[in-house]
Formats: sequence, C-alpha cells, structure tokens
Amino acid sequence: MHQESNKVLSIIIPVFNEKNFLTKLFDQLKHFFNNNDIEIIFVDDGSTDGSYDILKNLKNKQEYKFIFKVIKLDINSGKGKAIQTGLKNAVGTYVLLQDADLELDIKDAKEMFDMILNNSDIKCIFGSRYLTGKLKKNNYFFNNLVGKINSLIFNIFFSQSLSDVHCGLKILHRSVIEKINLSVNDFGIEIDIASQVVRNNFFIYEFGVSYFFRSKAQGKKITWIDGLKSFYYLIKVRYFDNSTSTNLSILYSSTYMSFVGSHFGMGLGNILFIIIFFIIGSIIGIHFKIFSSSVIFFFIFLGSLFGKGNGTTLAVVLFFIIGIFVARNLKKYFSKTKFYSYF
Repeated sequence: MHQESNKVLSIIIPVFNEKNFLTKLFDQLKHFFNNNDIEIIFVDDGSTDGSYDILKNLKNKQEYKFIFKVIKLDINSGKGKAIQTGLKNAVGTYVLLQDADLELDIKDAKEMFDMILNNSDIKCIFGSRYLTGKLKKNNYFFNNLVGKINSLIFNIFFSQSLSDVHCGLKILHRSVIEKINLSVNDFGIEIDIASQVVRNNFFIYEFGVSYFFRSKAQGKKITWIDGLKSFYYLIKVRYFDNSTSTNLSILYSSTYMSFVGSHFGMGLGNILFIIIFFIIGSIIGIHFKIFSSSVIFFFIFLGSLFGKGNGTTLAVVLFFIIGIFVARNLKKYFSKTKFYSYF
C-alpha cells in the first residue's frame, strides 16, 4: 500500500556492472534533478565490477539535495526484477524509469518530467528513439529491426500506435503504478509494463528522445537471445495473461477463421491460408467477445454465398470488412450498457 509522501518524483535506475558510467550519470542527475522533493533509487542487480561500492561512495559524499537510496540484490536477477524492487521502495507521485548506461539522455528525462508535471491529464509518457529530431547514434541493425517489429506486433495486438515499446525511459503517475502488477524479471519488462498500462485503459503518450548506443565492449547487455525472447513475451501478454472470457473469444474466433481459411487454396497453399486465418481469428478474439465475433462470422458466411471462384473470395473479403465495421459499431453502442461484457 502506497503511503502519503511529499516526494513528487521517484527515479528508479537498475544497475548491473556499470562502473564506467555511474559517476557521469550521478553528475547529470545532480544537474537536472537536484531537488528536495525527489528521490533517486539505484537498484544494484548483483554487480561484480564494483558498481555497488561506487554508488555507496557517491551517496556518502552527500553533495546533493535529493534523497539517495541504494538497494543491493545479492544475485543478478534481471532488469525487470530490479525495477520491481525499486517500485516497492518508491514513494513519489511520479515514477521515472531510467537506464544507467547513458544511452538515453538525462536531459530528455527532465523534459518528460516537466511535461507530465504540468499536465494533469497525462498519466504515462514513454520515450521513443524513433520519434525524434534529436541526436541518434545506432548501428545495431538487428536490434533496431527487432525493436520496430516488436512495436508493430504490440500495436496490432493491443490496438495501439507506439513507435518504440522497448525504450527504457518511461514516466508513470502513481495511479498507473498502483494498477499494474509486474512479473517479468528480464528485459521483457518493457513489454510487461506497456501491456499492463494499456489493459488498465491508460493512454500512452510518446516523447522523442536522443539515443547513443554503446557496443558490447562498452558493456551492452541485451543480446539476440533477448530479441527472440521478446517475441515470447508478446505472445504471453496478449494470449495468456487474459480473462477467461477473452481466452474463450480467442479460441472461438481462431477456430471459425481456421475453418474459413480451409476453403482457400490447395496443398501447402491451403495450410498457409489456415495459418493466416488462424492468426487473424486470434486477433479478432482479442478485440471482440463471442457475440460480436459471431457477427463477423455471419457476414463472412453471407459473403461465401455470392460469386464463384475468385468472385467468392472477393465477396468474402468484402463482407468480412463489413462485418468488422458492424461489430465495432455494436461494441461502441453497447459500451454504455450492462451488455458490454458480451461485445
């Protein structure tokens, strides 16, 4: 339970073997966030390079106004675990998540904080390395590609329009923090945060930030394995972390769309159509409950009654689009009634 506090901002910074960046990071934090109503929480995630000792020395100097907390995890447990630990110890009205490696500029974090502090309607801002006219240095093509693909998949799954779901710079109001329940311990925490914010009906604003990549020789931790694991987390947060009614809708829609797909193509082409229609059906099940999903299926059936050959295919596609339109309007219409849960 969150206790009342006079701290307006908590900055949580997970640290794992970042000794080369901590002093410069501290100087930047002191420059932009050196106020009595701010707390900065470093969570050392089992560092073995002396990072924890550097943090303790910086704290003992007491050359700052903000509250300086250092939490040590004895075993390296992952970025997600460090953030969860920081959240349990944060008391600020706003919580800012910042990486320790200086790939993201502290000045941008300050601009984001000023923006959310001066607009009570904004409860959540994500940094974006792709929505920016600011400086950017990045020649990791694979990481960049995976990040954009994951953002696209996330947007399809959750009906969003985010450009950078993986950016480590985020700021959340206390009302958001109290609604989410994070469980991912590694780099998948970014997907976990974004999905839970959306599920709880908070709008995510984006703010373009500078980005200065660092190489593996400089201590970059994320690898191609984390990139592959991110696909797993996208599937997990969308297809498994749901209510029973949503899971039933996904199963129902995937089944009937697979049946529709089985009527197209031959041989391997037929299998490909079944897979594609199964995926489409699963997405329909995410956004529509069984009743409105049945409306879509009904229109597909109507379309199958028209034309021959390619004409039938065109009719099915056309009636499918009409079905989506009708289902969305029914969902909107019943959203203000007690029957909304069925749509």
